[in-house]
Amino acid sequence: MRFRLSCLLLPFTLAFGAVGPVLMAQVDRLPTRVEPRLEAPAAVPFGPGELLRYDVRLGALGRRGEGHMQVIGLETVRGRTTYHVSMAIEGGLLFAKVKDHYDSWFDVTDLVTRRFIQDVDEINYERYRHWELFPEERRWERPDNGNEGDLPTDLPLDDISFLYFVRTLPLEVGDEYSFDRYFRENGNPVVIRVLRKDTVTVPAGTFETVVVRPIIQTKGLFSQGGEAELYFTTDERRLMVLMKSKVPLVGALSLHLTEIRAGSPLQPLPGSMGTPLEPIDDAGVSLATETPGRGGSGPD
Repeated sequence: MRFRLSCLLLPFTLAFGAVGPVLMAQVDRLPTRVEPRLEAPAAVPFGPGELLRYDVRLGALGRRGEGHMQVIGLETVRGRTTYHVSMAIEGGLLFAKVKDHYDSWFDVTDLVTRRFIQDVDEINYERYRHWELFPEERRWERPDNGNEGDLPTDLPLDDISFLYFVRTLPLEVGDEYSFDRYFRENGNPVVIRVLRKDTVTVPAGTFETVVVRPIIQTKGLFSQGGEAELYFTTDERRLMVLMKSKVPLVGALSLHLTEIRAGSPLQPLPGSMGTPLEPIDDAGVSLATETPGRGGSGPD
C-alpha cells in the first residue's frame, strides 16, 4: 500500500518540482499589503476631538447656561466617511428656557450633509426632526415621520455644517457670499456677510476676530430677524469665540468661549502645521498660558 501511494504521488511531486520555483517567484512579486482606494479628505481647519465650550448669556441678566460645539469623531453613513459634529445651547430663565441640540454628519471629502438631527425646545416652540440626505439622488427622507422630498442641490448643508463650512472661507472684510446650498429650498440663498474685524475678550482670553453675519431664510438662530453675529479668530483655525443672536421672548442671547480643546485635522490647511492658538493680551502680545476650563471629558 505504501508503494502504490508513493507511485501515485510521484507525478504530482515531479510536476510541482518543475513549476514550483516559477510559482514561488510569482508569489514573491505579489504585494504584501493592498491599500484601499480612498478619496482624500478636504483641507479644513478642524478635526476629530475639537471641543469648544461656551457660557450662554441673556442680555443684562448675565450667564444663564452653557453651550458647546464639538467634532465628536468620524462615522460612516451609507459607506461614506463623515464628520459627526454637534452643537448644543441650554439656558434661560425659570419661565423662558432654551434647550437646543443639533447633530450633523457631513462628508469629509466634499463637506456635504448626509444626516441632520434637530432637537429644539424654545419656550413656545418645540420640535424634533431627523433628516437623511441623499445628495447624489437629490432627495431626503424623514425617519421620524415617514416624509420624503427633493433636495434643491446636490451639495447640501444644514445649519451646523454651514458653520464649519464658513470656517474654510477666506472671510475678508467687505466680502459677501451667497450660497444655494441649504438643504431646504425655502432657506436659500444663505448669505454670509463679512462685517468687520474686532478684538474681543471672553473667558478663554482676548482674541483678534473677524465678524460674520449669516442669514438663512428660515426660523432659528441664524434667521434674518435674529441679526446673528459670529466672531471667528483671524488665525487659520477660525474658531468661533463669540456668537450673538436674538431669541423670541428671551431677547439677546450670546455664547462666550470658555474652553478650547484642539482637534486633529485629517488634512490640515496648507501652511498651518497645527499651529496652536494662543490668546493675546490688551497690547496684542501672545499669552502662552493654558486655556482655562471647567474640566471633564466632554459635553454632558
